Amino acid sequence: MSLQEQTPLVSIIALNFNQTTVTCEFLESTKKLTYRNFETIIVDNGSSVDPTAQIEAGNYPNLRLILSPVNLGFTGGNNLGIEQAKGDFLFIVNNDTEVTPDLLEHLLQPFYVDGTIGVVCPKIRFYSHPNVIQYAGFNKMNLLTGRTWAVGSKEEDKGQHDVSGPTWCAHGAAMMVKREVIDNVGRFADKFFIYYEESDWSARILRAGYKIYYNANGLIFHKESITMGKESAIKAYYHTRNRILYMRRNTNKMQLAAFLCFFSFLTFPKAVVTYTMKGQFKHLRSFVKGTFWNLTTSSYSPV
Repeated sequence: MSLQEQTPLVSIIALNFNQTTVTCEFLESTKKLTYRNFETIIVDNGSSVDPTAQIEAGNYPNLRLILSPVNLGFTGGNNLGIEQAKGDFLFIVNNDTEVTPDLLEHLLQPFYVDGTIGVVCPKIRFYSHPNVIQYAGFNKMNLLTGRTWAVGSKEEDKGQHDVSGPTWCAHGAAMMVKREVIDNVGRFADKFFIYYEESDWSARILRAGYKIYYNANGLIFHKESITMGKESAIKAYYHTRNRILYMRRNTNKMQLAAFLCFFSFLTFPKAVVTYTMKGQFKHLRSFVKGTFWNLTTSSYSPV
């Protein structure tokens, strides 16, 4: 059955953490969606101020607000939303984005062309620089360094990435997943909390035989800074520990050994010297803590 012959329910899932005004701006943009069979689930991740009154004032149709008493991170918050979702397709999206009117149609379309497609992502551009690309697919993870990078990152969009097709990784800011994938693969690994979680989920999805698809016809704008600002100590912690955790979970013994050699003899000493010379001792402690977390924690429990 073609997309034109049915309108499956889409569950839009977004997190809120002390950004209720930004979340409401996102919700306002969903009012312009031309595909109307959707529900919206906002998971509040333990914000210091209850967002209920401000969100309810927007009169957003078919919206459910779930209040978590604590911050469950990107993984736990989205998993809570996934647990409550009723849709045949789940659109996991950042609250600091704004959708374009025909986005859902474009995200749904590839699923009806190829049954092996499990995830579809749109082109992502920066909201503050609306003709600059943030994501047009992902390059393959470098298994020596444990790093990857987005196709088209920070390039002016001149149509050079307008060819849709399979890609190596979904982007956590905007990814539509069919329910079958979640039933067969599971949800985000809670252990990641934030950073590398979509890379880990994508690797598991690919191993299960599904494709991750970049649809250049879909477009969303992300309010993340194009410069990303200075790295915080907590970001240094999670990036470091989850980079290693990802490699522990998604490589064979030889690949992991090569990565650990690279990390131990190049990444680790370089980071220690860099943080020390900059006087960023809080960052240094976070980096070391993130590294040694992996010596005391299993990589597989929970999923």
